[in-house]
Amino acid sequence: MLNRRTLLHHGARSLSSAALASLPCLRAFAQQATPPHTDEMTQNTSQTRQTFPQPDFGPTPTVLPKETLALRGPNSLKAHAQSHGILTGAALVSNVLAADPALQELVADQYSLLVPESELKWGVLRPAQDRFDYSAAETLLTFAPAHRLQLRGHTLVWHQSVTTWLTTLPDSTDVRAILVDHIRQVVGHFRGHLHSWDVVNEAILPSDKQRGSLRKSFWYDRVSPSYIDPAFNTAHEADPNVPLAYNDYGVEYDDGDNEQRRRAILDLLDLLRGLQSRAVPIHAVGIQAHLKAGFLAPVGKGLTDYIEAIRQLGLAVYIAKLDVNEDDIAAPDVPTRDAAIALAYRKFMDVVLPNPAVKLVLTWGVSSRRTWLNDGPTHHRKQPDRPQRSLPFDPAYRPTPAFFALRDSFDARPQTHT
Repeated sequence: MLNRRTLLHHGARSLSSAALASLPCLRAFAQQATPPHTDEMTQNTSQTRQTFPQPDFGPTPTVLPKETLALRGPNSLKAHAQSHGILTGAALVSNVLAADPALQELVADQYSLLVPESELKWGVLRPAQDRFDYSAAETLLTFAPAHRLQLRGHTLVWHQSVTTWLTTLPDSTDVRAILVDHIRQVVGHFRGHLHSWDVVNEAILPSDKQRGSLRKSFWYDRVSPSYIDPAFNTAHEADPNVPLAYNDYGVEYDDGDNEQRRRAILDLLDLLRGLQSRAVPIHAVGIQAHLKAGFLAPVGKGLTDYIEAIRQLGLAVYIAKLDVNEDDIAAPDVPTRDAAIALAYRKFMDVVLPNPAVKLVLTWGVSSRRTWLNDGPTHHRKQPDRPQRSLPFDPAYRPTPAFFALRDSFDARPQTHT
């Protein structure tokens, strides 16, 4: 069985995806893997929310371990990424970061860019129709420049971030005016301070069978199917210099569902081409990249062609929420799980990084001490007693094989990336 020392040794020596796949434990795992149910690539399509207790990892580390301190400076993720034309970053929660000096140090050492998990969504930012609460977001906005980090905005329009006061407004209410005013005020508040904004998030859902494969969401119903245009136009008016992105999931794999979503984003709605034809300002497309260790469909030509089509439109590509769900790894031992996770990262990165349109890579979290992948009903049904190890650092803030897979992927990027 593969041990931790071997994995870390190989990771530090540029272990390729082919070499990872050749390991005996992963060959056996690949033979056991089964396709997930349709709701298991992401929780974002769930109609109900359940809450579960966070895993108990013991006391939060007060200092970074020596293995992690050795990865500072030229050995860091950000140094390797920047030398190949990439910004690398992670999603964080402001109160968690504020209470954890070791995490602050880790983030400052390893990343160039931060994104708040929830602090800029309606549920946190807009507790009442007549009140905005910027305090949580301002915590990150203060931290970022003090540590030479940039901050992204996420997200202005999302079907799951709709507050109760908004959904209970009378039918006669002009919700479009509320949406436009919200975007104007929020983007204006942060004008000149953010790297970019995710303006609209997850607007596509082919199974809803609406025109252009649009998701039949609150915004679709209460504003109109054309709510995307005013969202981008208003954001651009509020800050003409900040890049604006559309962000979505389920486009990574070479299977029918993912291909349908790729076509929907590019063609069926004319979401990207249509926005450009109507002179609606859009500058980037986010690929969430919630990956699945052992998913039978490969990451390959479909994603390659999709990214190239976006590049041909003159748009950047942001890898916006990268992580790896390991629920379907049958083996309980950590080395086998870590190797499968690292392989999923490396295979994905080897497909996306050759295209020069890819400008940034964000993981949805830093350490598996806290990941959204532990929060959902699917995880608690499949692995009730096994927290995920989905991110570059483990609960003790030690680097996992995923860290080295990411860093080696940056180093393998072709030098032509302008």
